[in-house]
Amino acid sequence: MKNQKLINWSLFVLLSLIWGSSFILMKLSKEHLNGYQIGALRIFSAGLIFFPFALFHIVKIPKRKIPVVALSGLLGNLLPAFLFAIAIEKKIDSALAGILNSLTPLFVIVISVISFKAKVPRNKILGVVLGFVGLLLLSLSKGGISLNNVGYALLILLATIMYGLNVNVVTQYLKGVDPFHMATVSLAFMSLIAGIILWQQEMVSMAIYDEGARVSMLYAVLLGVVGSAIATLLFYILIKKAGGLFASLVTYAIPIVAIFWGLLAKENVTLIQISCLAVILGGVFLTNRA
Repeated sequence: MKNQKLINWSLFVLLSLIWGSSFILMKLSKEHLNGYQIGALRIFSAGLIFFPFALFHIVKIPKRKIPVVALSGLLGNLLPAFLFAIAIEKKIDSALAGILNSLTPLFVIVISVISFKAKVPRNKILGVVLGFVGLLLLSLSKGGISLNNVGYALLILLATIMYGLNVNVVTQYLKGVDPFHMATVSLAFMSLIAGIILWQQEMVSMAIYDEGARVSMLYAVLLGVVGSAIATLLFYILIKKAGGLFASLVTYAIPIVAIFWGLLAKENVTLIQISCLAVILGGVFLTNRA
């Protein structure tokens, strides 16, 4: 039991580091790319890495579950990748995007109760609420959302709803599917769509003639390989081992990584923000108690 919890927490921390750094990579990518280009290149590169594996893994997934695996890729990777990239390109800074992303656990619970009639233990509900309070205070301490960016904040809100739905889909309908098979096949499917969008965005000519664009593309590819391919595999493993709700709480730890990046960039980090992070971690701990 202790070894299992250690594995779960190790996966939790690793995912927090990866996804917490993803917003910085999006910010760096937007120097020469638009949101559609960043999202498409992210998913295409992730799927390209997994495509050879997917050719072998797809036959190991029951045929009736393949459409559900594809739906998981759509909800958990493709659509959110575009929504986040567009929001960050236009008006939302990377730290605020990380904070808004932490709404995911709330939607995991709401969707599981409303759509799947799930019974959620009281300590898990209290943990999510406590984490959300810390998240809300942290958001307010960083200036929150204004009239100038509220529309793009809603894009991220929509992405977190999709994440919450995806966690429930995986938990309810894909229990018996190997996480590696699920990750490779779902991202391989999504890479086909992303490849079409890349072609329409004339990325090939940009890569040949625009040196600045090539640098931004490298950041987007890194975002895809690490932030989508590897992270999706780890996330599916964590869902299988620790459950969908605990896995979704990774999004509560993401602002901590964002604050860390802020310190490296010599941004102002206050004692209030550190206190908020302590509240968030308390919520994560409470939710994971047996």
